[in-house]
Amino acid sequence: MREVTIYHNPRCSKSRGALAILQEKFSPKEITEIRYLENPPNKSELESICEMLAVEPFAIIRTGEALFKELLLNKQDQRSRQEWIEIMVANPKLIERPIVIYQNKAVIARPPEKVMEIL
Repeated sequence: MREVTIYHNPRCSKSRGALAILQEKFSPKEITEIRYLENPPNKSELESICEMLAVEPFAIIRTGEALFKELLLNKQDQRSRQEWIEIMVANPKLIERPIVIYQNKAVIARPPEKVMEIL
């Protein structure tokens, strides 16, 4: 059985769009839907996601989110990979969405059609 995972926020139109594309391609049993605000990824999951995306953790942070500024973070911060991971674990609202994983590949599905790159 094929399996695809989506980390998303159902309140986000991009997340809903990516999920709709997956629902056209996969059966419900093949889709693991993770609502990351309710069930945030842990450190090792975020590390794995970054590896599959081939990016540094900062690349999956929503820098335009009000919380980013409230935490006194900025784009010029010189933090380690681990520090950015810990910030996302503690503040999952800062994680970019939706993130889709399929066969050890991942993509940030913005726009939603970008999910097709890994299917």
